[in-house]
Amino acid sequence: MQRETESSTREGPAPGAGPSPTALLEVDHLTTRYGPIEAVRDVSLRVNEGEITAILGPNGAGKSTILGSIMGLVRPTSGKVHFVGRDVTGSEPETMVRMGVGLVPEGRRLFKELTVSDNLRLGAATRKDKDAAKKDLETMFELFPILKERRGQLAGLLSGGEAQQLAIARTMMTAPRLLCLDEPSLGLAPRLVDAVFDLLKDLRQRGYTILLVEQNALQVLEFADHAYVLRNGRVQMEAKGDSTQDERELLQAYLGVKD
Repeated sequence: MQRETESSTREGPAPGAGPSPTALLEVDHLTTRYGPIEAVRDVSLRVNEGEITAILGPNGAGKSTILGSIMGLVRPTSGKVHFVGRDVTGSEPETMVRMGVGLVPEGRRLFKELTVSDNLRLGAATRKDKDAAKKDLETMFELFPILKERRGQLAGLLSGGEAQQLAIARTMMTAPRLLCLDEPSLGLAPRLVDAVFDLLKDLRQRGYTILLVEQNALQVLEFADHAYVLRNGRVQMEAKGDSTQDERELLQAYLGVKD
């Protein structure tokens, strides 16, 4: 996929830059409240360039609140968010998108009365280089053949798996440097979940940096480079993709189960 060069923040990652991965996103001691309710408590995490980082945990653990705090959809109570070394804490969602942070929201939120092609074009609405956006539209049809087949179909008539592919492709049309996904497997049949996760692995191979929020902990740990397990708004455990994590330890962190 062609990347724009209108701003230094939109340049793609340089493969093989060195043995130490570069932090694209850093969240430091983040706390976010909804009134008196503390949804996220003192969370710190790091997303390295060219990797898949996962935030795992049960429903209500605070995973989506972290994404919302990063994207500017929710204002943090305290803590900092840095993207490519810049303090972006509390920035507006439009600013984050222009800087190169794209979000595939939970529930997809497609424009159901518009066609597949129109949904994809809307994803590129903020881009200045229209020629590059046009080329990326064709790239999306290469990456997602079913979307090419359905390009003239209304988005509201797509199946669940097709709709999720469209949601991901639409966000990719923003030419993101960081692709964030909120529960992309939610509501999908197991074979479609496998297809979505295979797609994410392929995107990593293409140089994308991905921040993934998911409940499906064991399956995601099989391919994520780094993972943070959340429970009750706090990080309970960190796991690296190349380590063998004891399932009992993961269960304890995920559900609070004790021996």
